Amino acid sequence: MLPKGQRRRSVKAEYRATRGVEEAAPLPVPVLDIEDEAEDGIRTFTADVAAAGLRLDQYLAQAIPDISRARVQMLIENEQVRVDGQTAKPKHKLHGGESIEIEGAPHPPPLHAIPEDIPLDVLYEDEHLAVINKPAGMMVHAGSGASEDARNRGTLVNALLFHFAKLSDVGGELRPGIVHRLDKQTSGIIVVAKDDSTHRKLGEMFSQRKVAKTYIALVHGDVAKDETTVSLPISRDLVRRIRMTTRRADGRSAVSHVRVVERITSDYGRFTLVEVRIETGRTHQIRVHMQSLGHPVVGDSLYGAPHRIGGAETGLSLERNFLHAAYLAFTHPQSRKAMDIQAPLPPELEEFLAAIRAGFHGVG
Repeated sequence: MLPKGQRRRSVKAEYRATRGVEEAAPLPVPVLDIEDEAEDGIRTFTADVAAAGLRLDQYLAQAIPDISRARVQMLIENEQVRVDGQTAKPKHKLHGGESIEIEGAPHPPPLHAIPEDIPLDVLYEDEHLAVINKPAGMMVHAGSGASEDARNRGTLVNALLFHFAKLSDVGGELRPGIVHRLDKQTSGIIVVAKDDSTHRKLGEMFSQRKVAKTYIALVHGDVAKDETTVSLPISRDLVRRIRMTTRRADGRSAVSHVRVVERITSDYGRFTLVEVRIETGRTHQIRVHMQSLGHPVVGDSLYGAPHRIGGAETGLSLERNFLHAAYLAFTHPQSRKAMDIQAPLPPELEEFLAAIRAGFHGVG
């Protein structure tokens, strides 16, 4: 518990305090190209001068951005990393110019997804594709960083393999049928391909922005304009690597169109229900774009939303993000039929929204 006199502090207050504050510029660590493996399985390179003063794990995590810091630490702790011929600890301080060796692949061996009897809400299905209403809390496919068993259970892919006889192979053995993704705590529509031709055509449609994707989100505060477009590039936050950021110049382009559906003022504060149509599909795109406007998605503590709304006794909490992929429109890649798929808000979001409105004072 916070000391007396400080108990009114909250995540939301801390988030407000940091709004508008520029993040410290990351050190210009050049990215390493270590895709080509030597015959002995050892990759050798020289630490850049920009590594001076950095811990070994910090440097490698920045120099090899495609792998997590946890994976880097695992390599070091398994004595697969040597500095000037000697094994080192993750916190080993570099001076720049050292010879660094990585033995074995920096990435864990690929997993092979297995079928698992998990219920699926199938919104549409034919011989070429299926459209699923994914619940919050379900990962789309297995991730890295844990044992094979822990990484390869309870995902959408596990369920798809059980329910469908065939899925496309374009995404590899770990991601059969997966054309696009949703965050774990985001619910709603996701389309999967059953054959390679359909998968490739859908992939082209997504990349060419020929698929209309609309989400429903409840955000904190009163969004200023009824309609606004956010066009800020998105990239990995180099300090907190589980987050994305709009503050780096080298980010990938991202466009989100926000439309206000309802403004709510209640005993729990001010909120705005919005529709967000995205042209691109970057990681955490809507979440980080709404944060950039100063309106984090309700339940999204990673991007500044409070864990609990209101008092400890009478307040509300949401164990997921209030973000739902509600609408998807595209032309069927094989039949050329117009596809318009909708998924209603799941019960937990409907109930939460009703609870917010129950403290209703009026529309702002």
